[in-house]
Amino acid sequence: QLQLVESGGGLVQPGGSLRLSCAASGFTLDYYAIGWFRQAPGKEREGVSCISSSDGNTYYADSVKGRFTISRDNAKNMVHLQMNSLKPEDTAVYYCAAFAGPVCRGSSWYDYWGQGTQVTVSS
Repeated sequence: QLQLVESGGGLVQPGGSLRLSCAASGFTLDYYAIGWFRQAPGKEREGVSCISSSDGNTYYADSVKGRFTISRDNAKNMVHLQMNSLKPEDTAVYYCAAFAGPVCRGSSWYDYWGQGTQVTVSS
């Protein structure tokens, strides 16, 4: 069974950090572009970050540039999203997704999605 599982969410104070992880089973993430998306209550899902499979290029939404870092751990078949300097507006359910292609694409291209992990930034 092919699946993605996110972990690492939780409650953190503004200015704090969290590290989200996306673990794959049934397939190898090396050959997939991996994206992180988030959806806050009452809002549309938005792309947060992505890492390509072809050359490791990374992309970030303007709202998270300089604060979030996406990385691969191919040995563990995982992708991480390090989130620093968190803000209340980062509160959302975060999803990882895998696209069977070399470069990052819009969300409709992604083949597999995780179930999401809740991130809450509040004092």
